[in-house]
Amino acid sequence: MKLVIVGGGGFRVPLVYRALATGQFAGVITEVVLHDSDPSRLKAIARVLQTMPLPAGSSRPQLETESALDHALAGADVVFAAIRSGGAAGRVLDERVALDEGLLGQETVGAGGISYALRSVPQMLTVAESMRRVCPAAWLINFTNPAGMVTGAMQAVLGDKAIGICDSAAGLVSRAATAAGVPLVEGSLAGVDYVGLNHLGWLRGLTYDDVDRLPGLLADPQRLASFEEGRVFGPDLPRLLGAVPNEYLFYYYFHREAVRSLSGAAETRGAFLHRQQEQLYTELLTTPEPFAVWDGARLAREEGYLAEARPDAEERDEAGLAGGGYERIALAAMRALLTGQPTELIVNVRNGGTLPALPPDAVVELPARLDQTGATPLPAGPLTTHQLGLMGQLLAVEEAVIHSAVHADRDSALRAFLVHPLIDSAHAASRLLNGYERAFPDLAAFWR
Repeated sequence: MKLVIVGGGGFRVPLVYRALATGQFAGVITEVVLHDSDPSRLKAIARVLQTMPLPAGSSRPQLETESALDHALAGADVVFAAIRSGGAAGRVLDERVALDEGLLGQETVGAGGISYALRSVPQMLTVAESMRRVCPAAWLINFTNPAGMVTGAMQAVLGDKAIGICDSAAGLVSRAATAAGVPLVEGSLAGVDYVGLNHLGWLRGLTYDDVDRLPGLLADPQRLASFEEGRVFGPDLPRLLGAVPNEYLFYYYFHREAVRSLSGAAETRGAFLHRQQEQLYTELLTTPEPFAVWDGARLAREEGYLAEARPDAEERDEAGLAGGGYERIALAAMRALLTGQPTELIVNVRNGGTLPALPPDAVVELPARLDQTGATPLPAGPLTTHQLGLMGQLLAVEEAVIHSAVHADRDSALRAFLVHPLIDSAHAASRLLNGYERAFPDLAAFWR
């Protein structure tokens, strides 16, 4: 079986490769091809993989690098897509333009997320078209952010062969279940009521032995404080909502605080990563210990993740620093799709009739059953008015972004900024789009 990683020079690739060579995923994939537009990044990450220490008896998949997309995709059984349009430098601009307008500067949420999507979606549509031409039977597992928007755009080309993943929902469920005393069975999401869009979801129930244990958790401030989301949102907000929000909802429920924190930071998250990557990829090409250098950088990155949401510079849980999120979910999905061994995961998938209040073709983030036929959402309870309202607003943004990307329509891009709930002025929306066009000249040229 052949796996192609589009964006194979990316930072998370070693986590995927290590999991492919060890444990429950070993042997599923025999060939890995890394594709990236930057040859030096490809070479740097290939050095990390080639020097990565593995337990005795591990079987390294054959590794190749390829800079031509069609050549990389030829014969693929499954494709992981993890690109960052504009690189780390682009993320800095996504953040900075929004912050200069006094608005949230974050890579997937708010104005920065729209800018990122306006560049990511056209690139990923190119990947989808290439897959349809070169490897039409292959599955696409999308990591590229904003994952919901990108997956929705690619489904227009690949249909249900395109599935999106994110580790934040799975991490929330795992941490909350531990705090509630609910044992989770690997491969099963029985009793888990989670609903939302990518980076916009709520854990609404944890049923065990026919009893929903979530209300007891929400009523217990001490147990809530034992895991990351409970500390981020405090004891009152989850109790009032009757649910534990995904960590990214911090930017909605504490918008003013997030903007103040990000505006007052010595450097944005993107600026830190840009500085780190400029040094790191150069060092990886020359150091005699590329894996050790990469792993140290990985820990430094994880420590700063969503730092603005953690009170008093609180350090992340050890579980969050250990890794094992994206790659575990992606490989579990891959194994189910390729082997037919079913599993249940929270993924970004076409709604169909699961949530009747939303359009059938909307990409939602829900527990789903995955097997060789694809991903089928598990039954979900009705949305609250609050959940429906917020999800509906964000789906309107996603529809506008995708229409802009497919039809090179600037008005649709402007509409995306205009209707986003975290952008509080039509004048600001117009200034934001003008600012991103100045920051990314190719974006302005795309609409001409």
